Amino acid sequence: MDQKLYVSSSPHFRSNTTTRRIMLDVIIALLPTTIASCVIFGFRALILVGVCVAGCVLMEYFARKIMKRDTTIGDLSAVVTGLLLALNLPVDINPLIALFGCLVAIVVVKQMFGGIGMNFVNPALAARIVLLVSFPSAMMRWVPAFWYQGADAVTAATPLAAEKGTFSYIDLLLGLHGGSMGEVCAAAILLGGVYLVIRKVISPIIPCVYLGTAALMSLVVGADPLYQLLSGGLLLGAIFMATDYTTSPVTNWGKVIYAVGCGVLTILLRSFSNMPEGVSFSILLMNILTPLIELLTRPRTLGFVKKGAKK
Repeated sequence: MDQKLYVSSSPHFRSNTTTRRIMLDVIIALLPTTIASCVIFGFRALILVGVCVAGCVLMEYFARKIMKRDTTIGDLSAVVTGLLLALNLPVDINPLIALFGCLVAIVVVKQMFGGIGMNFVNPALAARIVLLVSFPSAMMRWVPAFWYQGADAVTAATPLAAEKGTFSYIDLLLGLHGGSMGEVCAAAILLGGVYLVIRKVISPIIPCVYLGTAALMSLVVGADPLYQLLSGGLLLGAIFMATDYTTSPVTNWGKVIYAVGCGVLTILLRSFSNMPEGVSFSILLMNILTPLIELLTRPRTLGFVKKGAKK
């Protein structure tokens, strides 16, 4: 009876999974897409990936030093941000513009809000939107697949902007068209997504509901659902950016609502806005709504008595 019991704060169930382990899995999942972009767009794609990754890591290191905080580059989150940013850019963009994107993603969106886990929107997506608004001509200059073999590097069109019938489903699956580096090869993106689900790094709820909603909305607006799913940044966004732990809901119903919103907004922006792509803006808008979604879908507290119920 004299034995003392100690109560610790939650969580009481702990896992051996670390932030570094999760980020490493994401990097591995992005490797097929990165390799595919290097094959499709040449050595310059590898240079752009190196610039963005190195830029994000160095900016995080110096930002933490200036802010007198512990160094966090070992958790590999800056590497993931750099990879995602590079894969959201055209291959022939000026490296200085890419470095400006790194500054926005790491310093402004991530570190100024407290670092990993504190940002309210996805850093890579926010940086892409800032670059799109600031440098529209550079961000919308698409080169065709295998342009380094002598193809015209100016007049290429993305599947969403091209005339109907220009690209086949096989072209979309294998990346035989222009676009941002990481969005062209649908097969490589899907391979990475399967890896993340098998490793239980992400839940399939958000990608499946997002893609399913986008397909249904495509039917509503009279577009080809499969063509819409395989085109643009929809697969990359649904699998790698909409599922970001910090900026997506944690409850299952919250994930469903969030993903439905992403799917609806994506197709509406693609169909009725003055831009052919709507993934980045859709995810960013739903990132902002995530706190409200979590508030509305939070589970009832154990032992809570409904108002008006008999005790």
